[in-house]
Amino acid sequence: MKRFVISALLLMPAAALAQSAFDGTWKTRVDSLKVTGKPDVLAIVDGEYICSSCVPEIKVKADGKDQAVTGHDYYDSVAIVVVDPHSFEVTTKKAGKQISSVTYSVSLDGNTLSGKFRDYTGSKMATGSFTESRRAKGPAGSHMASGSWQPDQFSDANDVTRTVAYQMTDQQFSMHWNGQSYNAKFDGKQYPVHGDPGNTTVALKRIDANNVEETDTRSGKVTDEVHLAAAPDGHTINVTDKDMVRDQITTFTLDKQQ
Repeated sequence: MKRFVISALLLMPAAALAQSAFDGTWKTRVDSLKVTGKPDVLAIVDGEYICSSCVPEIKVKADGKDQAVTGHDYYDSVAIVVVDPHSFEVTTKKAGKQISSVTYSVSLDGNTLSGKFRDYTGSKMATGSFTESRRAKGPAGSHMASGSWQPDQFSDANDVTRTVAYQMTDQQFSMHWNGQSYNAKFDGKQYPVHGDPGNTTVALKRIDANNVEETDTRSGKVTDEVHLAAAPDGHTINVTDKDMVRDQITTFTLDKQQ
């Protein structure tokens, strides 16, 4: 069998074996990540946590216990721990398994919200930090972290968070990230993201040799429209992710590793 495969490859035309500009392992250039669109809106007041920008909105007791929520693809419970007047923690789970944990803290002047996350959706823990700038104050008497916040900077992401691998042929496109993967043909059909607890499916469209469009769907609804633009020199990929649910657009650059 091995000899047959090698012989078949030798008979293929050189163009069929040529790498695409997407092929290889890539890392996110952390300082390139930008988020625009609607702000994040949350409040902790009278012992209750309210995430108005979550879809659907979340209202649960901030008592540190797992509180059931519905309508969210990646989690079915949320636990809120108020650490002190400046910080709190959010932990999500699905079917009893931890999905994520985020620790939030607000600056002394109340204008910057800092977060540190731990993501357990892949085969290894993904971590990172971010900051958000205040756009509006929270309700009277609420926790200091309450209010409207615009995502600002992203930092300190580990290699697990940053690293992704792509491969493209004329017929299909594949992605591998931290135990999650898909292999989708350019036929407009939905293909599963294996290993994804949110049960995402993707549909791929090849615009040309350097541009690919990905449409993500969960529970029958389009959640993201992603444009991948590979530089002709094969050194970078510019990614634009339009979050259709939260009405936010995230852009960042990937640098070729190998």
